[in-house]
Amino acid sequence: MWRRLLLVGGLATAIAVAIAVLPGHRGWFDIGVYHGAVAHWVAGGELYEWVTWNQYGFTYPPFAAVAMLPMAALPWHATIAVNLALTVLAAGFLLLLLVGPLVRRVGRPRWYAFALAGCLLAALNPVRDTVSFGQVNLLLMALVYLDLWLLERGRRGAGVGIGLAAAIKLTPAVFVGYLLVTRRWRAAATAVATAAAATLFAAAVAPNATRAYFTEALWDTGRVGRLEYVSNQSLLGLVARLDPAHPDRLLWLALVAGALVVWWVRVRVRRAAGSGDERAGFALTGVLALLISPITWVHHLVWLVPGLVVVAAATLPWPPAGPVARRRLRAGIAAYVVLCSGVVWVFANGFGGPYGFLGGNAYLLVAVGFLALLPVRRGASTMVGPVRPAGRRSSSAARVRPRVETE
Repeated sequence: MWRRLLLVGGLATAIAVAIAVLPGHRGWFDIGVYHGAVAHWVAGGELYEWVTWNQYGFTYPPFAAVAMLPMAALPWHATIAVNLALTVLAAGFLLLLLVGPLVRRVGRPRWYAFALAGCLLAALNPVRDTVSFGQVNLLLMALVYLDLWLLERGRRGAGVGIGLAAAIKLTPAVFVGYLLVTRRWRAAATAVATAAAATLFAAAVAPNATRAYFTEALWDTGRVGRLEYVSNQSLLGLVARLDPAHPDRLLWLALVAGALVVWWVRVRVRRAAGSGDERAGFALTGVLALLISPITWVHHLVWLVPGLVVVAAATLPWPPAGPVARRRLRAGIAAYVVLCSGVVWVFANGFGGPYGFLGGNAYLLVAVGFLALLPVRRGASTMVGPVRPAGRRSSSAARVRPRVETE
């Protein structure tokens, strides 16, 4: 007990010190954009005309601004506090949902397992940036993964979370594609209807902002920053870094088409394998969204976290017994270390040569690896029967132990 407390306390302290000491705090920049734009809008200005000193403006659909209206009544520090509280709640929900099955399988105390998982989550560069920018990434993930929770339990209402997330930011709409590919017709219809209803509600409340967004702001890529900047870890960011002056759009479209094909095949394989849960499919879809979006800033890469959990689940029981599981564990640890490292920022001022290519696209390469190699078959399922500690397994538990994959 005491050793576990000391380990958790020491790890939490080390991560907190590293976050406080190492450079990288973003000064709540993004929530400053939300707060400033919404306050300007409430005061009678045009939502999409407001910009910061360095010409960044509000880039989300009008429904996001409607949802953020309470910000206008809050002072600056209170806005930060509310954002932090909501982010912590979203992170807690995601940990319970994603890590909970692993905790049950490894047979460790829940408080200990969740405390370690929380520390590991906080150390990730995308999570650190989400918090210090004051971003909404974890909140959107929580909405999408609420639908995972509903789907796993066969509850009505699945699709509402994806629809709301897509109305707030367009990227989560890719999960509607996942619902269609996996023939979740009711959930897909619910998601589309929810997104449409939210968008129409915003149009009724803010017709001028809606018109400005869909006719001007949506198509103005200059509002979000330079495509070639290393923080953009999308396929278009990769293409732009190959030739910043003239990014090859045809190459980008070819890469996007390739990513879509790989995603479709792997999602279909997951379904054909008869997997009892949707976790690998949701994880793959989050990776796809990161790759095909024109802009994927580092803080957006929190969508890789479910993939890390799927990899961890595919290595159970610990220590892994087979060569496939051991390779997965090593690959998962390597991906986690890269995502914690902040290595892309080393190349923020130059990404030429082979080392610049690898370092400047390191997070993107992890995402590509997840899309191609994430375990999707039944043996990798996070929800296959319980795994008990060695020496305590009953005969009935032994019969439901996941098989070891050989491919």
